[in-house]
Amino acid sequence: MQDGGTTGGGENLLFLTDEQLRKGIEAMFFAYRGFTADPDRILAEHGYGRAHHRALHFINRVPGTTVSNLLDILGVTKQSLNRVLRTLVEDGLVDSRVGARDRRERQLTLTEPGRVLERALSEAQRARMRAAYRAAGPQAVAGFRQVLEAMMDEGQRRAFSGLREGG
Repeated sequence: MQDGGTTGGGENLLFLTDEQLRKGIEAMFFAYRGFTADPDRILAEHGYGRAHHRALHFINRVPGTTVSNLLDILGVTKQSLNRVLRTLVEDGLVDSRVGARDRRERQLTLTEPGRVLERALSEAQRARMRAAYRAAGPQAVAGFRQVLEAMMDEGQRRAFSGLREGG
């Protein structure tokens, strides 16, 4: 955002109309559908859903993460996560081991087949993001990131910041 709360097009962002907000919401819905379309097709081939994708993504992002940490990141119930993890472990995509420091914890890592599937899922999304970012330009990319972060709850922002700082 430039000084005065305007974009390069002169639109005042401090006083958005309901119609402008509605258009933004609709754009998010359609963008999300596009963003998830390719991974959804890949997941369906394996009988998985988006919850499996999120688990694979964050286990890959934080190898050795604990179930407790994954619960915090995903913001889901323990029961829900356990169903997803049970499937991924049984199918040989995730390795669950007793924690090195605390034997009550389970540490999660992707197996080689898990890494292959996660790579296919994330590459589809990276390709879409890369094309969109290139088309929008660097200022739009920075602005988009600011908008997304501003939409996050405080706990989500902390989890996101922890991931960025973690690599």
